[in-house]
Amino acid sequence: MRDNRATHAIRPLTLQRSFTKHALGSVLIAYGDTKVLCTACIEEKVPPFMRGLQKGWLTAEYSLLPGATHTRSSREAAKGKQTGRTQEIQRLIGRSLRSILDFSALGERTIQIDADVLQADGGTRTAAITGSMVALHDAVSVLLHNGMIQTNPIKEWLAAVSVGICDQQVRCDLDYDEDVQASVDMNLVMTESGRFIEIQGTAEGDPFDSHQLQELLRVGREGIIDILGIVKAQLG
Repeated sequence: MRDNRATHAIRPLTLQRSFTKHALGSVLIAYGDTKVLCTACIEEKVPPFMRGLQKGWLTAEYSLLPGATHTRSSREAAKGKQTGRTQEIQRLIGRSLRSILDFSALGERTIQIDADVLQADGGTRTAAITGSMVALHDAVSVLLHNGMIQTNPIKEWLAAVSVGICDQQVRCDLDYDEDVQASVDMNLVMTESGRFIEIQGTAEGDPFDSHQLQELLRVGREGIIDILGIVKAQLG
């Protein structure tokens, strides 16, 4: 592997919390050379379909900044529409985080998650999900500290990682070079209790069998456990 990691090891993971001043929760997360700024802001209202239910909501937006890749990509706002990839990823972030929230404890307010990729080297969506979890935690901590809510709405933690098959080997947390040559590419989102929220797997080359699938899930599960361990340790 390019950075001399063990086959099943995750890339170096770092967090810089309170990275921005105004968002209740913000973190710059790095999965190796992939860097994503994740923020969580609070709106004291809910979407029309949630009004009167005494419950909150969470929504997410994702963006790949122009200088994040080898060649500059145009801002989607300049084009007047989002790409299908952007819509897919922000929906993934949103539904992942909604799955671990008790909206009754949140009250009628909306948590707005924003994930902006500053530098892309593979695994931007998985880094965005894990970083958004940290930003969510920090924003909820402020709500609890200020007495705006009485009960923590976060039921359990989650994290995400990519796995794949490269040169007939199962590898974890693929960087860009590994991702482009992988014959199988998979993204996993899993809770701290070991339950999967999302499994996105595709054969880019040869199809994979059930034994390879189980190995991908096992390696991914271990990678997410490692990620959660690092995140929790940094949170203290």
